[in-house]
Amino acid sequence: MPGASPSLPVDAFLSNAGAVVDVRSPQEFIQGHIPGAHNLPLFSDEERAQVGTCYKQAGRAAAVQLGLELVGPKLASLARSLNKLAQGETPLRLHCWRGGMRSSSVAWLASTLDLPVLLLDGGYKAYRHWVLATFDQPWPLLILGGRTGTGKTDLLLALQKQGAAVVDLEGLAHHRGSSFGGLGLPEQPSTELYENRLATALQSLKGHGPIWLEAESAQVGRCRIPNGLWRQMGKAPAVEIQRPLQERVDQLVAVYGGQGRAALREATERIARRLGPQRTAAALEAIDRSDWPGACEQMLDYYDRCYDHELSRRERPVQACLDLAGMEPRVAALRLLQDPTCALGASTGAAGADS
Repeated sequence: MPGASPSLPVDAFLSNAGAVVDVRSPQEFIQGHIPGAHNLPLFSDEERAQVGTCYKQAGRAAAVQLGLELVGPKLASLARSLNKLAQGETPLRLHCWRGGMRSSSVAWLASTLDLPVLLLDGGYKAYRHWVLATFDQPWPLLILGGRTGTGKTDLLLALQKQGAAVVDLEGLAHHRGSSFGGLGLPEQPSTELYENRLATALQSLKGHGPIWLEAESAQVGRCRIPNGLWRQMGKAPAVEIQRPLQERVDQLVAVYGGQGRAALREATERIARRLGPQRTAAALEAIDRSDWPGACEQMLDYYDRCYDHELSRRERPVQACLDLAGMEPRVAALRLLQDPTCALGASTGAAGADS
């Protein structure tokens, strides 16, 4: 019967195995969901609106009756989907918005199929409270800074391969953090979904500090870094990497040179007021000639000034500067992990997080 399946708090629900089944409407799911969850909507977006309107105008009993009429024809299809998601004796993990009738109804359907189910106590709403609380917890952060083109993301990924704890803020946002940052990448998630992904990444690294993050502005494209984490980033030890101008230009050409003239022109025009008329004109002319190095050089002055401004706003000064000229990411990662100054920064960050 509905409600017979066990309900677990967020931590226990997430730590269990089994597919996570989100039975909210498609638009609710798109706005934000537990990473890795499967959407098995009990109602479409339109049907959910109809039931909500019915509840307000005619009361609970009428809304329940309407819900039953809408769901009835879907039961066979829902049952097939539940069977496909089931993993032997491992319970399915079901939730809706508040842990109410939608998840209980699907749990009842699963029970008729002899499928074990666990419910999320408080539903997705409770999960969102858990997510936001994650960013107010103290984390042993270590920030990797460096001007545009120094290859910070490549270095972070190399650090991860060496066993370091890393959260890739840009990778989770599908954006590199500049006007050009979205070129060639998938569509960005909503800020809500970005927060969910960040919380999952941080919680997976609990006890594995220090955690390396790339120095960022508060926005990564349209995704905003949560305030609690952003404040901790400003107070965390920071290591700045440096590379010669030519290496930086080569890096940017490798990343953006294949994106095509139209996309590069559009991204350049978005920052025209900040570049100024002369640099904008020179950059656009270089793009039209497929002179990618020339275009990069026109824009680096602006991005360097942006980086220096962000650096000046940090509550804690840069811990160390490392010249990585000529080093490929793997070698640079080993250098960074072995440098005693960085080790000092790491231990300082961990101590600060525990205090």
